[in-house]
Amino acid sequence: MASRCRDFVFSGRSWILRKARLHDRNTAGPVPRISWTARVREAGAPLAIRSYRLHFTARLLSWTGSAVAPIGLAFAVLRIGGGPGALGAVLAASVVPQILLLLVGGVVADRLSRARVMVWSNVVCAVAEAAAVSLLASGTARVWHLVAMSAVCGAAGAFFTPAAGGIVVEVVPADLRHAANALLKIGQNTVKVAGPALGGVLVAVVGPGWALGWDAVTFAASALLFSRISLKSKNVKVRTGFTADLREGWDDFRSRRWLWVMVCQAAVIVPVWLVGYQLLGPVYGKQVLGGAAPWGVVVSGFTAGLVAGAALALMWKPRQVGVVACAGTGSMAVPLAAMAAAVPLPVLVVATGVAGTGLAVSMTVWASLVQERIPADRLGRTLSYSTLGQILPVPFGYLLAGPAAQLFGLRTTLATGALIITAAAVVPLAIAQVRGLCLVPGETKDAGGAVTTVRAER
Repeated sequence: MASRCRDFVFSGRSWILRKARLHDRNTAGPVPRISWTARVREAGAPLAIRSYRLHFTARLLSWTGSAVAPIGLAFAVLRIGGGPGALGAVLAASVVPQILLLLVGGVVADRLSRARVMVWSNVVCAVAEAAAVSLLASGTARVWHLVAMSAVCGAAGAFFTPAAGGIVVEVVPADLRHAANALLKIGQNTVKVAGPALGGVLVAVVGPGWALGWDAVTFAASALLFSRISLKSKNVKVRTGFTADLREGWDDFRSRRWLWVMVCQAAVIVPVWLVGYQLLGPVYGKQVLGGAAPWGVVVSGFTAGLVAGAALALMWKPRQVGVVACAGTGSMAVPLAAMAAAVPLPVLVVATGVAGTGLAVSMTVWASLVQERIPADRLGRTLSYSTLGQILPVPFGYLLAGPAAQLFGLRTTLATGALIITAAAVVPLAIAQVRGLCLVPGETKDAGGAVTTVRAER
Protein backbone atom coordinates (compact mmCIF):
# COMPACT_ATOMS: atom_id res chain seq x y z
CA MET A 1 0.00 0.00 0.00
CA ALA A 2 2.86 2.38 0.84
CA SER A 3 4.44 1.84 -2.56
CA ARG A 4 1.04 2.35 -4.20
CA CYS A 5 0.71 5.71 -2.44
CA ARG A 6 4.21 6.77 -3.43
CA ASP A 7 3.50 5.83 -7.03
CA PHE A 8 0.37 7.95 -6.96
CA VAL A 9 2.03 10.95 -5.35
CA PHE A 10 4.95 10.93 -7.77
CA SER A 11 2.78 10.23 -10.81
CA GLY A 12 4.11 13.23 -12.68
CA ARG A 13 1.15 15.56 -12.26
CA SER A 14 1.84 19.21 -12.72
CA TRP A 15 0.81 21.93 -10.27
CA ILE A 16 -1.36 23.37 -13.06
CA LEU A 17 -3.59 20.29 -13.04
CA ARG A 18 -3.90 20.36 -9.27
CA LYS A 19 -4.84 24.03 -9.35
CA ALA A 20 -7.44 23.40 -12.05
CA ARG A 21 -9.08 20.61 -10.06
CA LEU A 22 -9.15 22.62 -6.85
CA HIS A 23 -10.55 25.69 -8.54
CA ASP A 24 -13.93 26.73 -7.22
CA ARG A 25 -16.45 26.15 -10.01
CA ASN A 26 -18.79 28.73 -8.51
CA THR A 27 -16.35 31.59 -8.99
CA ALA A 28 -16.68 33.88 -11.97
CA GLY A 29 -13.02 33.56 -13.02
CA PRO A 30 -12.02 31.08 -15.73
CA VAL A 31 -10.41 27.73 -14.92
CA PRO A 32 -6.63 27.89 -15.56
CA ARG A 33 -5.76 26.62 -19.01
CA ILE A 34 -3.88 23.32 -19.06
CA SER A 35 -0.83 23.25 -21.33
CA TRP A 36 -0.11 20.40 -23.72
CA THR A 37 2.99 19.57 -21.70
CA ALA A 38 0.82 19.07 -18.66
CA ARG A 39 -1.63 16.97 -20.66
CA VAL A 40 1.17 14.69 -21.87
CA ARG A 41 2.46 14.33 -18.32
CA GLU A 42 -1.04 13.51 -17.13
CA ALA A 43 -1.48 10.95 -19.91
CA GLY A 44 1.69 9.08 -18.91
CA ALA A 45 0.93 9.13 -15.18
CA PRO A 46 -0.30 5.48 -14.99
CA LEU A 47 3.15 4.29 -16.06
CA ALA A 48 4.50 5.54 -12.72
CA ILE A 49 2.58 2.72 -11.02
CA ARG A 50 4.70 -0.45 -10.87
CA SER A 51 1.83 -2.94 -11.16
CA TYR A 52 0.43 -1.12 -14.17
CA ARG A 53 3.88 -1.00 -15.81
CA LEU A 54 4.16 -4.76 -15.43
CA HIS A 55 0.67 -5.24 -16.84
CA PHE A 56 1.30 -2.85 -19.75
CA THR A 57 4.64 -4.45 -20.64
CA ALA A 58 3.22 -7.96 -20.46
CA ARG A 59 0.25 -7.10 -22.66
CA LEU A 60 2.46 -5.29 -25.19
CA LEU A 61 4.81 -8.27 -25.37
CA SER A 62 1.93 -10.69 -25.76
CA TRP A 63 0.39 -8.57 -28.53
CA THR A 64 3.61 -8.80 -30.54
CA GLY A 65 3.19 -12.57 -30.52
CA SER A 66 -0.52 -12.44 -31.28
CA ALA A 67 0.14 -10.15 -34.25
CA VAL A 68 2.37 -12.68 -36.02
CA ALA A 69 0.65 -15.89 -34.91
CA PRO A 70 -2.32 -15.84 -37.35
CA ILE A 71 -0.01 -15.71 -40.37
CA GLY A 72 2.20 -18.45 -38.95
CA LEU A 73 -0.83 -20.60 -38.14
CA ALA A 74 -2.36 -20.17 -41.61
CA PHE A 75 0.82 -21.14 -43.44
CA ALA A 76 1.47 -23.98 -41.00
CA VAL A 77 -1.91 -25.48 -41.93
CA LEU A 78 -1.13 -25.09 -45.62
CA ARG A 79 2.35 -26.57 -45.23
CA ILE A 80 1.06 -29.81 -43.71
CA GLY A 81 -1.46 -30.26 -46.52
CA GLY A 82 -4.55 -28.56 -45.19
CA GLY A 83 -6.79 -26.33 -47.31
CA PRO A 84 -9.26 -23.52 -46.62
CA GLY A 85 -11.61 -25.94 -44.87
CA ALA A 86 -8.88 -27.09 -42.52
CA LEU A 87 -7.86 -23.52 -41.77
CA GLY A 88 -11.49 -22.66 -41.06
CA ALA A 89 -11.67 -25.56 -38.61
CA VAL A 90 -8.53 -24.35 -36.83
CA LEU A 91 -9.88 -20.80 -36.53
CA ALA A 92 -13.31 -21.96 -35.40
CA ALA A 93 -11.70 -24.15 -32.76
CA SER A 94 -10.45 -21.02 -30.98
CA VAL A 95 -13.88 -19.34 -30.94
CA VAL A 96 -16.15 -22.15 -29.75
CA PRO A 97 -14.39 -22.72 -26.39
CA GLN A 98 -14.57 -18.98 -25.69
CA ILE A 99 -18.32 -18.99 -26.23
CA LEU A 100 -18.74 -22.03 -23.98
CA LEU A 101 -16.40 -20.95 -21.19
CA LEU A 102 -16.62 -17.15 -21.02
CA LEU A 103 -19.19 -17.16 -18.22
CA VAL A 104 -17.09 -19.63 -16.25
CA GLY A 105 -14.08 -17.38 -16.80
CA GLY A 106 -16.03 -14.41 -15.47
CA VAL A 107 -16.87 -16.20 -12.23
CA VAL A 108 -13.27 -17.36 -11.79
CA ALA A 109 -11.95 -13.82 -12.41
CA ASP A 110 -14.22 -12.46 -9.65
CA ARG A 111 -13.37 -15.23 -7.18
CA LEU A 112 -9.60 -15.61 -7.60
CA SER A 113 -6.65 -13.30 -8.07
CA ARG A 114 -6.96 -11.83 -11.56
CA ALA A 115 -3.18 -11.73 -11.93
CA ARG A 116 -2.98 -15.44 -11.12
CA VAL A 117 -5.71 -16.26 -13.65
CA MET A 118 -3.78 -14.31 -16.29
CA VAL A 119 -0.55 -16.13 -15.40
CA TRP A 120 -2.03 -19.60 -15.83
CA SER A 121 -3.91 -18.64 -18.99
CA ASN A 122 -0.63 -17.56 -20.56
CA VAL A 123 1.21 -20.65 -19.31
CA VAL A 124 -1.42 -22.93 -20.85
CA CYS A 125 -1.16 -21.14 -24.21
CA ALA A 126 2.64 -21.21 -24.10
CA VAL A 127 2.69 -24.97 -23.48
CA ALA A 128 0.08 -25.67 -26.18
CA GLU A 129 1.90 -23.63 -28.81
CA ALA A 130 5.29 -25.05 -27.84
CA ALA A 131 3.89 -28.54 -28.37
CA ALA A 132 2.57 -27.52 -31.80
CA VAL A 133 5.94 -26.01 -32.71
CA SER A 134 7.77 -29.21 -31.76
CA LEU A 135 5.38 -31.27 -33.91
CA LEU A 136 5.90 -28.92 -36.85
CA ALA A 137 9.68 -29.03 -36.42
CA SER A 138 9.69 -32.84 -36.36
CA GLY A 139 7.45 -33.10 -39.41
CA THR A 140 4.79 -35.09 -37.56
CA ALA A 141 2.17 -32.33 -37.20
CA ARG A 142 -1.35 -33.00 -38.45
CA VAL A 143 -4.28 -30.66 -38.85
CA TRP A 144 -6.02 -32.07 -35.79
CA HIS A 145 -2.95 -31.18 -33.71
CA LEU A 146 -3.35 -27.53 -34.68
CA VAL A 147 -7.11 -27.72 -34.09
CA ALA A 148 -6.44 -29.01 -30.58
CA MET A 149 -3.82 -26.31 -29.94
CA SER A 150 -6.21 -23.62 -31.12
CA ALA A 151 -9.01 -24.99 -28.90
CA VAL A 152 -6.77 -25.03 -25.83
CA CYS A 153 -5.68 -21.42 -26.42
CA GLY A 154 -9.29 -20.40 -27.02
CA ALA A 155 -10.34 -21.98 -23.73
CA ALA A 156 -7.51 -20.18 -21.92
CA GLY A 157 -8.62 -16.92 -23.53
CA ALA A 158 -12.08 -17.35 -22.03
CA PHE A 159 -10.48 -17.03 -18.59
CA PHE A 160 -7.92 -14.40 -19.55
CA THR A 161 -10.33 -11.86 -21.09
CA PRO A 162 -12.52 -11.17 -18.00
CA ALA A 163 -9.47 -11.12 -15.73
CA ALA A 164 -7.52 -8.71 -17.94
CA GLY A 165 -10.51 -6.41 -18.27
CA GLY A 166 -10.83 -6.05 -14.51
CA ILE A 167 -7.23 -5.85 -13.38
CA VAL A 168 -6.87 -2.16 -14.34
CA VAL A 169 -9.42 -1.35 -11.62
CA GLU A 170 -7.23 -3.03 -9.02
CA VAL A 171 -3.90 -1.45 -9.93
CA VAL A 172 -4.80 2.07 -11.14
CA PRO A 173 -6.56 4.87 -9.17
CA ALA A 174 -9.96 5.85 -10.53
CA ASP A 175 -8.88 9.20 -11.98
CA LEU A 176 -6.07 7.58 -14.00
CA ARG A 177 -8.00 4.66 -15.49
CA HIS A 178 -9.02 6.48 -18.66
CA ALA A 179 -5.36 7.24 -19.44
CA ALA A 180 -4.42 3.67 -18.49
CA ASN A 181 -6.98 2.23 -20.92
CA ALA A 182 -5.87 4.61 -23.67
CA LEU A 183 -2.20 3.64 -23.23
CA LEU A 184 -3.11 -0.03 -23.53
CA LYS A 185 -5.11 0.69 -26.68
CA ILE A 186 -2.21 2.66 -28.19
CA GLY A 187 0.16 -0.24 -27.54
CA GLN A 188 -2.22 -2.80 -28.99
CA ASN A 189 -3.01 -0.79 -32.11
CA THR A 190 0.62 0.16 -32.77
CA VAL A 191 1.59 -3.50 -32.75
CA LYS A 192 -1.20 -4.22 -35.24
CA VAL A 193 0.49 -1.92 -37.76
CA ALA A 194 3.86 -3.70 -37.85
CA GLY A 195 2.91 -7.17 -36.58
CA PRO A 196 1.49 -8.71 -39.77
CA ALA A 197 4.47 -7.53 -41.81
CA LEU A 198 6.86 -9.06 -39.24
CA GLY A 199 4.87 -12.29 -39.33
CA GLY A 200 5.13 -12.43 -43.10
CA VAL A 201 8.92 -11.98 -42.94
CA LEU A 202 9.28 -14.71 -40.30
CA VAL A 203 7.21 -17.16 -42.33
CA ALA A 204 9.09 -16.38 -45.54
CA VAL A 205 12.57 -16.55 -44.02
CA VAL A 206 12.46 -19.22 -41.32
CA GLY A 207 9.07 -20.90 -41.69
CA PRO A 208 5.65 -20.76 -39.96
CA GLY A 209 6.80 -22.78 -36.96
CA TRP A 210 9.07 -19.94 -35.86
CA ALA A 211 6.18 -17.49 -35.90
CA LEU A 212 4.20 -19.77 -33.58
CA GLY A 213 7.35 -20.28 -31.52
CA TRP A 214 7.66 -16.53 -31.02
CA ASP A 215 4.06 -16.41 -29.86
CA ALA A 216 4.77 -19.18 -27.34
CA VAL A 217 7.80 -17.28 -26.03
CA THR A 218 5.77 -14.09 -25.57
CA PHE A 219 3.08 -16.02 -23.69
CA ALA A 220 5.70 -17.40 -21.32
CA ALA A 221 7.41 -14.03 -20.81
CA SER A 222 4.06 -12.34 -20.20
CA ALA A 223 3.15 -14.97 -17.61
CA LEU A 224 6.37 -14.17 -15.77
CA LEU A 225 5.57 -10.45 -15.73
CA PHE A 226 1.97 -11.04 -14.63
CA SER A 227 3.24 -13.18 -11.75
CA ARG A 228 5.08 -10.13 -10.35
CA ILE A 229 1.91 -8.06 -10.04
CA SER A 230 0.98 -7.85 -6.38
CA LEU A 231 -2.71 -7.59 -5.57
CA LYS A 232 -4.72 -7.81 -2.40
CA SER A 233 -6.24 -11.21 -1.78
CA LYS A 234 -9.97 -11.40 -2.44
CA ASN A 235 -12.60 -12.37 0.05
CA VAL A 236 -14.10 -15.36 -1.75
CA LYS A 237 -17.75 -15.91 -0.99
CA VAL A 238 -17.61 -19.53 0.21
CA ARG A 239 -21.33 -19.72 0.95
CA THR A 240 -22.38 -19.25 -2.64
CA GLY A 241 -21.89 -21.72 -5.44
CA PHE A 242 -21.03 -21.34 -9.08
CA THR A 243 -24.64 -21.11 -10.22
CA ALA A 244 -25.41 -18.47 -7.60
CA ASP A 245 -22.44 -16.41 -8.76
CA LEU A 246 -23.60 -16.67 -12.37
CA ARG A 247 -27.10 -15.62 -11.38
CA GLU A 248 -25.80 -12.69 -9.36
CA GLY A 249 -23.71 -11.55 -12.33
CA TRP A 250 -26.68 -11.86 -14.67
CA ASP A 251 -28.97 -9.96 -12.30
CA ASP A 252 -26.38 -7.19 -12.03
CA PHE A 253 -25.94 -7.09 -15.81
CA ARG A 254 -29.61 -6.92 -16.72
CA SER A 255 -30.40 -4.40 -13.97
CA ARG A 256 -28.25 -1.81 -15.74
CA ARG A 257 -30.33 -0.72 -18.67
CA TRP A 258 -27.59 1.41 -20.23
CA LEU A 259 -25.25 -1.60 -20.21
CA TRP A 260 -27.42 -4.22 -21.86
CA VAL A 261 -28.73 -1.71 -24.39
CA MET A 262 -25.17 -0.95 -25.52
CA VAL A 263 -24.29 -4.66 -25.55
CA CYS A 264 -27.30 -5.24 -27.81
CA GLN A 265 -25.96 -2.46 -30.01
CA ALA A 266 -22.58 -4.21 -30.20
CA ALA A 267 -24.28 -7.56 -30.90
CA VAL A 268 -25.65 -5.97 -34.08
CA ILE A 269 -22.68 -3.84 -35.12
CA VAL A 270 -19.81 -6.28 -34.45
CA PRO A 271 -20.97 -9.12 -36.75
CA VAL A 272 -22.07 -6.69 -39.48
CA TRP A 273 -18.68 -4.95 -39.36
CA LEU A 274 -16.72 -8.21 -39.37
CA VAL A 275 -18.75 -9.49 -42.31
CA GLY A 276 -18.47 -6.23 -44.26
CA TYR A 277 -14.81 -5.45 -43.56
CA GLN A 278 -13.03 -8.74 -42.88
CA LEU A 279 -15.05 -11.10 -45.07
CA LEU A 280 -16.51 -9.06 -47.94
CA GLY A 281 -13.77 -6.41 -47.87
CA PRO A 282 -11.10 -8.62 -49.49
CA VAL A 283 -13.68 -9.72 -52.07
CA TYR A 284 -14.33 -6.05 -52.85
CA GLY A 285 -10.59 -5.47 -53.05
CA LYS A 286 -10.23 -8.22 -55.64
CA GLN A 287 -13.29 -7.41 -57.72
CA VAL A 288 -13.28 -3.59 -57.60
CA LEU A 289 -9.87 -2.36 -56.46
CA GLY A 290 -7.85 -4.82 -58.52
CA GLY A 291 -6.20 -7.14 -56.01
CA ALA A 292 -4.62 -7.64 -52.62
CA ALA A 293 -2.17 -4.73 -52.86
CA PRO A 294 -4.74 -1.91 -52.90
CA TRP A 295 -6.80 -3.67 -50.26
CA GLY A 296 -3.66 -3.80 -48.11
CA VAL A 297 -3.49 0.00 -48.37
CA VAL A 298 -7.09 0.19 -47.14
CA VAL A 299 -6.26 -2.05 -44.17
CA SER A 300 -3.26 0.15 -43.37
CA GLY A 301 -5.60 3.16 -43.28
CA PHE A 302 -7.76 1.40 -40.70
CA THR A 303 -4.83 0.43 -38.46
CA ALA A 304 -3.45 3.98 -38.70
CA GLY A 305 -6.86 5.24 -37.60
CA LEU A 306 -6.80 2.85 -34.62
CA VAL A 307 -3.49 4.31 -33.46
CA ALA A 308 -4.67 7.88 -34.02
CA GLY A 309 -7.91 7.22 -32.13
CA ALA A 310 -6.12 5.71 -29.16
CA ALA A 311 -3.76 8.71 -29.07
CA LEU A 312 -6.75 11.06 -29.21
CA ALA A 313 -8.45 9.20 -26.37
CA LEU A 314 -5.26 9.50 -24.31
CA MET A 315 -5.27 13.30 -24.58
CA TRP A 316 -9.06 13.80 -24.50
CA LYS A 317 -11.42 12.55 -21.83
CA PRO A 318 -14.93 13.25 -23.14
CA ARG A 319 -17.68 13.86 -20.63
CA GLN A 320 -20.64 12.54 -22.64
CA VAL A 321 -19.56 8.91 -22.96
CA GLY A 322 -22.87 7.62 -24.32
CA VAL A 323 -22.88 10.06 -27.22
CA VAL A 324 -19.18 9.54 -27.99
CA ALA A 325 -19.47 5.74 -27.85
CA CYS A 326 -22.45 5.73 -30.23
CA ALA A 327 -20.76 8.15 -32.62
CA GLY A 328 -17.55 6.11 -32.59
CA THR A 329 -19.29 2.83 -33.37
CA GLY A 330 -21.47 4.56 -35.94
CA SER A 331 -18.34 5.66 -37.81
CA MET A 332 -17.80 2.01 -38.74
CA ALA A 333 -20.59 2.43 -41.31
CA VAL A 334 -18.44 4.90 -43.29
CA PRO A 335 -16.10 2.37 -45.00
CA LEU A 336 -18.99 0.05 -45.89
CA ALA A 337 -20.89 2.95 -47.42
CA ALA A 338 -17.75 4.05 -49.26
CA MET A 339 -17.30 0.58 -50.76
CA ALA A 340 -20.98 0.44 -51.70
CA ALA A 341 -20.54 3.76 -53.54
CA ALA A 342 -17.32 2.52 -55.22
CA VAL A 343 -15.37 5.64 -54.22
CA PRO A 344 -11.74 6.11 -55.35
CA LEU A 345 -9.07 4.31 -53.35
CA PRO A 346 -7.73 7.42 -51.50
CA VAL A 347 -11.26 8.25 -50.32
CA LEU A 348 -11.77 4.67 -49.12
CA VAL A 349 -8.49 4.79 -47.19
CA VAL A 350 -9.63 7.99 -45.46
CA ALA A 351 -13.00 6.37 -44.70
CA THR A 352 -11.36 3.37 -43.02
CA GLY A 353 -9.08 5.73 -41.10
CA VAL A 354 -12.14 7.56 -39.77
CA ALA A 355 -13.67 4.24 -38.71
CA GLY A 356 -10.48 3.15 -36.95
CA THR A 357 -10.25 6.46 -35.09
CA GLY A 358 -13.87 6.36 -34.01
CA LEU A 359 -13.65 2.73 -32.91
CA ALA A 360 -10.53 3.29 -30.79
CA VAL A 361 -12.02 6.33 -29.03
CA SER A 362 -15.30 4.51 -28.44
CA MET A 363 -13.65 1.40 -26.99
CA THR A 364 -11.38 3.42 -24.70
CA VAL A 365 -14.05 5.63 -23.16
CA TRP A 366 -16.45 2.69 -22.85
CA ALA A 367 -13.86 0.59 -20.98
CA SER A 368 -13.29 3.48 -18.56
CA LEU A 369 -17.03 3.90 -17.97
CA VAL A 370 -17.60 0.20 -17.27
CA GLN A 371 -14.68 0.11 -14.83
CA GLU A 372 -16.11 3.17 -13.09
CA ARG A 373 -19.70 1.96 -12.82
CA ILE A 374 -19.40 -1.80 -12.16
CA PRO A 375 -18.33 -2.95 -8.65
CA ALA A 376 -14.90 -4.61 -8.76
CA ASP A 377 -16.17 -7.88 -7.29
CA ARG A 378 -18.63 -8.29 -10.20
CA LEU A 379 -16.58 -6.83 -13.04
CA GLY A 380 -15.32 -10.17 -14.37
CA ARG A 381 -18.81 -11.63 -14.69
CA THR A 382 -20.17 -8.43 -16.22
CA LEU A 383 -17.41 -8.39 -18.83
CA SER A 384 -18.00 -12.05 -19.61
CA TYR A 385 -21.72 -11.46 -20.25
CA SER A 386 -20.85 -8.39 -22.32
CA THR A 387 -18.26 -10.20 -24.43
CA LEU A 388 -20.49 -13.22 -24.90
CA GLY A 389 -23.33 -11.04 -26.13
CA GLN A 390 -21.05 -9.50 -28.75
CA ILE A 391 -19.48 -12.68 -30.16
CA LEU A 392 -22.52 -14.99 -30.17
CA PRO A 393 -24.00 -13.58 -33.41
CA VAL A 394 -20.64 -13.55 -35.25
CA PRO A 395 -20.75 -17.14 -36.61
CA PHE A 396 -24.27 -16.55 -37.93
CA GLY A 397 -23.10 -13.40 -39.68
CA TYR A 398 -20.30 -15.30 -41.41
CA LEU A 399 -22.74 -18.00 -42.53
CA LEU A 400 -25.27 -15.51 -43.95
CA ALA A 401 -22.78 -13.16 -45.64
CA GLY A 402 -21.93 -15.36 -48.61
CA PRO A 403 -25.52 -16.19 -49.62
CA ALA A 404 -26.56 -12.56 -49.11
CA ALA A 405 -23.77 -11.27 -51.38
CA GLN A 406 -24.70 -13.80 -54.06
CA LEU A 407 -28.41 -13.05 -53.83
CA PHE A 408 -28.36 -9.26 -53.60
CA GLY A 409 -24.92 -8.39 -54.94
CA LEU A 410 -21.76 -7.29 -53.17
CA ARG A 411 -22.34 -3.54 -53.16
CA THR A 412 -25.98 -3.86 -52.10
CA THR A 413 -24.98 -6.09 -49.21
CA LEU A 414 -22.33 -3.59 -48.12
CA ALA A 415 -24.83 -0.72 -48.34
CA THR A 416 -27.29 -2.68 -46.22
CA GLY A 417 -24.58 -3.29 -43.65
CA ALA A 418 -23.82 0.44 -43.51
CA LEU A 419 -27.50 1.23 -42.92
CA ILE A 420 -27.75 -1.40 -40.16
CA ILE A 421 -24.69 -0.04 -38.35
CA THR A 422 -25.98 3.54 -38.60
CA ALA A 423 -29.38 2.57 -37.22
CA ALA A 424 -27.85 0.51 -34.39
CA ALA A 425 -25.61 3.44 -33.46
CA VAL A 426 -28.45 5.96 -33.35
CA VAL A 427 -31.24 3.98 -31.65
CA PRO A 428 -29.67 3.82 -28.14
CA LEU A 429 -29.47 7.62 -28.10
CA ALA A 430 -33.26 7.68 -27.85
CA ILE A 431 -32.82 6.41 -24.28
CA ALA A 432 -32.11 9.21 -21.80
CA GLN A 433 -29.95 6.98 -19.59
CA VAL A 434 -27.61 6.27 -22.51
CA ARG A 435 -27.44 9.91 -23.56
CA GLY A 436 -26.63 10.92 -19.99
CA LEU A 437 -23.73 8.51 -19.46
CA CYS A 438 -20.67 10.47 -18.38
CA LEU A 439 -17.27 9.86 -16.82
CA VAL A 440 -17.90 11.88 -13.66
CA PRO A 441 -17.58 9.39 -10.76
CA GLY A 442 -20.92 8.81 -9.11
CA GLU A 443 -22.85 11.16 -11.39
CA THR A 444 -24.86 10.99 -14.58
CA LYS A 445 -27.24 13.28 -16.39
CA ASP A 446 -30.94 12.78 -16.65
CA ALA A 447 -32.99 13.65 -19.71
CA GLY A 448 -33.23 17.28 -18.74
CA GLY A 449 -29.50 17.68 -18.26
CA ALA A 450 -29.58 17.88 -14.46
CA VAL A 451 -26.85 16.07 -12.57
CA THR A 452 -28.03 13.29 -10.27
CA THR A 453 -26.11 10.95 -8.00
CA VAL A 454 -26.05 7.35 -9.19
CA ARG A 455 -26.04 5.17 -6.10
CA ALA A 456 -27.30 2.00 -7.74
CA GLU A 457 -24.59 2.10 -10.40
CA ARG A 458 -21.64 2.08 -8.07
